[in-house]
Amino acid sequence: MSLTDDEREWREDERNTLPVLISDEIVPLLSDPAIRRQFVPSALENRDTIGSLDPLEEVSHERSERLIHRYGNRAAFLVTDRCFAYCRHCFRRRFTGTMSGEVTADEIGKAAEYLAEHREISEVLLTGGDMFTLSDSSIERLLTTLKSAREDIIYRLCTRALFTSPDRFTDSLFDIIERSNHGAPFYLMTQFNHSAELTEKAVEKVNRFVRLGIPALNQCVLLRGVNDTLEEQVRLCNALLRSRIKPYYLFQGDLVTGTAHLRVPLSRGLELEKEMRRELSGIGMPQYTIDLPEGGGKVILTENHIIGREGNTWRFTTPEGEERLYPEDL
Repeated sequence: MSLTDDEREWREDERNTLPVLISDEIVPLLSDPAIRRQFVPSALENRDTIGSLDPLEEVSHERSERLIHRYGNRAAFLVTDRCFAYCRHCFRRRFTGTMSGEVTADEIGKAAEYLAEHREISEVLLTGGDMFTLSDSSIERLLTTLKSAREDIIYRLCTRALFTSPDRFTDSLFDIIERSNHGAPFYLMTQFNHSAELTEKAVEKVNRFVRLGIPALNQCVLLRGVNDTLEEQVRLCNALLRSRIKPYYLFQGDLVTGTAHLRVPLSRGLELEKEMRRELSGIGMPQYTIDLPEGGGKVILTENHIIGREGNTWRFTTPEGEERLYPEDL
């Protein structure tokens, strides 16, 4: 694979610690610039000094080893730092690819104890890294322990591997997931950022989850030069729906050091969101969302059609720019 000057000049340094790993599944697609920008590093990463390696301030919300409780009703459990391929836009550079390894039995046990004590938690994201880099036996131990502690919790299975390593999803793995799929449901959280990532193998594996009764939702990151056009976003969202995946989030890029060249200006993102609402159905439209800096939390970004209120009357503008009135109280 020939490299550009920027790609050849990339260096790992103290601010840019994410290693390079590109799976065999991705290599044939690297001729597509939208795929290449996501996985092949550039010296532009070294020149970026904006942001931090922990823009969501997850470390300050860690309640047991690797268990992050940022929001009252949900938590995230970092079960491994490994992925099958490392995305250059990764927001968890402080942890991903740092050779921390998989979560231990003791750490799983302590997380289960915390969940058992904190009944306000109703959802847990199993993430990292990618949980499906774990062995079948490790995944079974993880799911069994957590389900034993709180069967009423919804566990989100977060993965990029459906694109980067679809062969990982074997019959034996699906058997484990099916045996563990009792109590509150699993939800499959995918990350497809471009329509080219919805390969035949990836879609087939997603459909196996769906046939087990596990809904699939997609979390896409808005990326410069990858998916920041109306045409690609419409193509991606409609392809997701046809693949039985609900477009869920369209994330504005986090302020992670080393990713400035991939972030889309917020003004362009807002304009794109407005354009997408005109082209996509309700079920095809993701929520354009930003994780505010310094651990500020998630905020939905959308055009506001409310002009204001005058007495008992609300004034709105339609998507076409016309004005409408709606009464406060009949």
